[in-house]
Amino acid sequence: MFAVIKTGGKQYLVTPGEKLKVEKIEPEKGENLVFDSVLLTENDGKIEIGVPLVKNAKVEAKIVEQGRHDKLIVFRYHSKVRYRKKRGHRQPFTEVEIRKISL
Repeated sequence: MFAVIKTGGKQYLVTPGEKLKVEKIEPEKGENLVFDSVLLTENDGKIEIGVPLVKNAKVEAKIVEQGRHDKLIVFRYHSKVRYRKKRGHRQPFTEVEIRKISL
């Protein structure tokens, strides 16, 4: 059994028991969460594709951690004109554990 959910402008293929990092979501660590925007589900070989969402399908998850990814260096450089800019960026994320997929 698996499902494709949409959150944070991205799509994720999820299965029960899986942990994944998604774009930051507001609830705190330990709280339960329900993803309502389910695009596709599969159960016992039977695939249901939503138009655009699957009706009455929900994915229940629990928030495991709130954090930030490793730092990425953004470096801009123009040759021969002494132009250099160095910046760092750390994207916030929420790690969730998929509990149950209900159809």
